[in-house]
Amino acid sequence: MTNRVDGPRLVTGAARYSGDHSVEGLVHGYLVLSTIANGTVRTMSADAALAAPGVLAIFTPFNPLRYAGPWAQGPGYYLYGPNRFPLQPGDREVRHHGQVIGLVIADTFEQARDAAALVEAAYDARRPNTSFADGIPDAVVPPPLTGPPVVDVLVPGFGSIDDALAASAVTVRASYSQRPEHHNPMEPHTAIAVWDDGRLTVYSGAQGPLLHAQEIAVAMEVEAAAVRVVSTHVGGAFGGKASTWPPAVLAAAAARQVRRPVKLALTREQLYSVTGHRPAVVQEVALGAARDGKLRAIKHDCVSTRSNVSSLYNGVSGYSLGVYCTPNVHAGTKVVTLDIPPATIMRAPGEEAGSFGLECAMDELAHELGLDPIALRLANDADRHLTGGLPYSSKHLAECLQVGAARFDWSRRKAEPRSVVAGEWLIGYGMAVGVYGANRYEMSMRVAFRRDGTVHVGAATADLGTGMRTVLSIVTAASLGVPLSRVVSWLGDTALSPDPMSIGAMAGAVGSAGSSSVAPAIRAAAEAATKALILRAIQDTRSPFHGLAPEDVRYRDGVLSANGQSVEFGRLLTLMDVDGVTATGTSAPDATPEHTMSSFAAHFCEVRVNRFTGETRVARMTSVVDAGTILNPATARSQIIGGVVWGLGQALLEGAEVEPATGRIANANFADYLIPTNADIPGIDVYFLNYPDTIFNPVGSRGLGEIGTVGSAAAVANAVFNATGIRVRDLPISPEKLLPAPARTSKD
Repeated sequence: MTNRVDGPRLVTGAARYSGDHSVEGLVHGYLVLSTIANGTVRTMSADAALAAPGVLAIFTPFNPLRYAGPWAQGPGYYLYGPNRFPLQPGDREVRHHGQVIGLVIADTFEQARDAAALVEAAYDARRPNTSFADGIPDAVVPPPLTGPPVVDVLVPGFGSIDDALAASAVTVRASYSQRPEHHNPMEPHTAIAVWDDGRLTVYSGAQGPLLHAQEIAVAMEVEAAAVRVVSTHVGGAFGGKASTWPPAVLAAAAARQVRRPVKLALTREQLYSVTGHRPAVVQEVALGAARDGKLRAIKHDCVSTRSNVSSLYNGVSGYSLGVYCTPNVHAGTKVVTLDIPPATIMRAPGEEAGSFGLECAMDELAHELGLDPIALRLANDADRHLTGGLPYSSKHLAECLQVGAARFDWSRRKAEPRSVVAGEWLIGYGMAVGVYGANRYEMSMRVAFRRDGTVHVGAATADLGTGMRTVLSIVTAASLGVPLSRVVSWLGDTALSPDPMSIGAMAGAVGSAGSSSVAPAIRAAAEAATKALILRAIQDTRSPFHGLAPEDVRYRDGVLSANGQSVEFGRLLTLMDVDGVTATGTSAPDATPEHTMSSFAAHFCEVRVNRFTGETRVARMTSVVDAGTILNPATARSQIIGGVVWGLGQALLEGAEVEPATGRIANANFADYLIPTNADIPGIDVYFLNYPDTIFNPVGSRGLGEIGTVGSAAAVANAVFNATGIRVRDLPISPEKLLPAPARTSKD
């Protein structure tokens, strides 16, 4: 158990986030947003705003910024971010409510904000297309994103998945839905842009600093090497900072035109329309099984919202292809394109909603068959992925279920709903499993021995609050046999990257791949640095090892030894008058894997539902996780707790309300968009099996950032059903959905 190496800086306020940097001559920007969802900006009046104190410039479609667009050539652009940016020449179209139509630059934030309120816009408005429900009958199959939108696996003799369902002894069918969800990081999107002799430095929270720099370079029409992104600390991201959003681009373009450094920080409300969200989704799940519970068919269809200004949709049905063993499976996705803000990836993008649908359906099947939900899942445990047919590199989901049942005391559960009552509270138990694909990217890391006796390790990857700095320090210390206190970790700065175009460096901390990618790369860099140190020692005439063969010098625990002499590396570098020895190591996954790699979890939940008010309280949760080697139990536990909290929010609280007539997000603030707080969260018991998966990578670790939220909402929903007998399939499970319908009288 290792405390976070950056803990003191974080808790004392010494950590510097994107908006904390001091830059000489800094001016501030504030956005003007559209008040319609579909139409054209006819005129804009900015005279009063230009006359306001401290105002330096106002950019609108009639006084546009100069930068490139659309970004068709930007790497990763269409997948994770918007497909057009605002305030470009000739573009007066409004495509969603809250679109950027103006940017005010002033000496202070307050002056820019007050002047922005004076900018007036007149529109030629058109009726917006904002109703998801109305669009579902006309939903269409979208182009592929990360996989085909429709997949069928059928055994001979069945012409369709419906044939397989019809041949099953027992079937259950249900529709599950949830509204759009928003990331709501503690740190809003903020950027400070500074130009110096044609070179640009951007201080901006980014999950992938190198990708961020590449996309900004494309927009500014400069070489990638001319853009440096500094993202030393990120105050929450969850997928929302994986791509480049307007603040960084607008700040960079404005800074170039006003010839001053520009800071642009979004307000909380602006986040809801200027940056991305998780799309709304409706999913239809049908399960066919034998009387003993063995699955014969899974049909999982979904319809997702998609914005007219982004390509991403929520293809949640693919989740069912990698969880349970069945001979017949269908996964299909359709989309409804609306005049709404752009969507993007969000923690466990498809798995979060997909696990809710599948795991609730499994609970409904268990209830229909009179089987224990754990027994049903054990009977259908898969040893390979349904589409590729590859076996799992390491899978202990059955043990997760068994250990979790024992730790949670599952045997106390009463199968019949509403069986346990304590005063005015109905008590219920629920469980669900989660599966999340293990991702790993090519990654290069730099390790350096320094003459002061420290070891420096670094790359341009990001720490989103997950503890990446601590992982870097732990793996480096273990690889080189030096105390943790002598390791200095650097990240979040594109200037640190030894390989700026490596895939992993470009992707950054996404897909639960951060630790899995950097750990083996650190090992490779540590080995390379050790060889470089020995080579320098035998070549330098000032070294006591000069003239020896490389194989005659041994490195161990920070000390070089040969011929009865032992010298600590810091002392050796001092003798040679060398500041340091640096080397780079690269690690990459197999190009043609022979296994399916995933992490697994079993979640158990106890809820208490008030019989009279419908209030639901989560009393306790247990999560047992199979994610390979656990590099640091302290930060790993925090990751799972965070993911489970997200699941509780999904189940009970979260969802954006889009006004059908205007397209406005009506609850774009912390008062009305409900997220879990300390009072909502019970004790969460987290247990790791800690089986190394060395097929996946040499360290044996798999990702943790998202597996905690996969299945945890379903565990809550299943517990609510066990408590009340009411199956809520439309999230969130708000109190009114658990109250009985008013009795009708003869006067009604």
